[in-house]
Amino acid sequence: MHKTVKDNLPSGRWGSTGRLWGRLCLALCSLFFPLPFFAFQQITPESGDFKISTDVVLVLLDASVKDATGRYVPGLSKDNFHVNENGSAQQITVFASADVPVAVGLVMDDSSSMRPKRAELIAAGLAFIGASNPHDQIFVVNFNDKVRSGLPGTMPFSDDVKLLRSALSDSPPEGRTALYDAIAFALRHVDSGQRDKKALVVVSDGGDNCSKHTLAQLMRLIQESHTTIYTVGIFDADDEDRNPQVLKRIANASGGESFLPEEAGQLVPIFEKIAKDIRTRYTIGYIPIRTGEKTGFRKIRVAVEGPDHQKLVVRTRTGYFVPSGKPK
Repeated sequence: MHKTVKDNLPSGRWGSTGRLWGRLCLALCSLFFPLPFFAFQQITPESGDFKISTDVVLVLLDASVKDATGRYVPGLSKDNFHVNENGSAQQITVFASADVPVAVGLVMDDSSSMRPKRAELIAAGLAFIGASNPHDQIFVVNFNDKVRSGLPGTMPFSDDVKLLRSALSDSPPEGRTALYDAIAFALRHVDSGQRDKKALVVVSDGGDNCSKHTLAQLMRLIQESHTTIYTVGIFDADDEDRNPQVLKRIANASGGESFLPEEAGQLVPIFEKIAKDIRTRYTIGYIPIRTGEKTGFRKIRVAVEGPDHQKLVVRTRTGYFVPSGKPK
């Protein structure tokens, strides 16, 4: 979650110029050597020198922008975006818009309630793989009352369609639902990927009846992560375990989106839409302007103003946790 950068700047009485130069170096380093969701760094005077060390937060956000009709909006610049953290306006120092490879996991409910939709789920997963960036690192997590990786143990990620098809259909649906444990497992796994952007696609009825993690514990993990989570709720009207509100809450906290298809036949276009969303998101970075609050959860609000003042809808995470022991 954080990364140390040490770089001695030229000696002399730099004053505020040195601090500005240090921040510029941070921004440029972030463009060419992408940092995690946030990195702690500081520019401090030591015997007339300035050194970048661990003390300032660089926050990176993954944002999706759509117009009023639901179409993705390309070609925006950083001037179209406005960021607030804990009510204070922030200056955007890092901005990018490109279809870059991601690390992404398909987290598939394999409990007994999914049995009637099994074929459609496999087809949707394959459609997602086909619509994704060919250089993505993809993995599969299957879960019922147990959580397991669909790929062989020696292969954490793959872009091989045959292997991924096998991973999506490696066992018959049965048992109960450990949804929270499965997402927690996938969050840890995706962090081992070598891509800076990370995402999960979670398919379930939203009902958890056997996890060791609580919902509160899972939400904390999501808020500490920089992974965008998309959720797809599949359930029948008489399904007693359905919980679409949990699926919406998980997606919204991470900056993703929640889908509730009315029938299994809608799964393929939904998964293709998610793949497109992942490939068209904006990256926004800023060094927070501190206002004296204690470390902990910080709320983020991002607004977008389109050309000709058109109404645009932006999705990104709603906040993040600054770990204890780090700067205020």
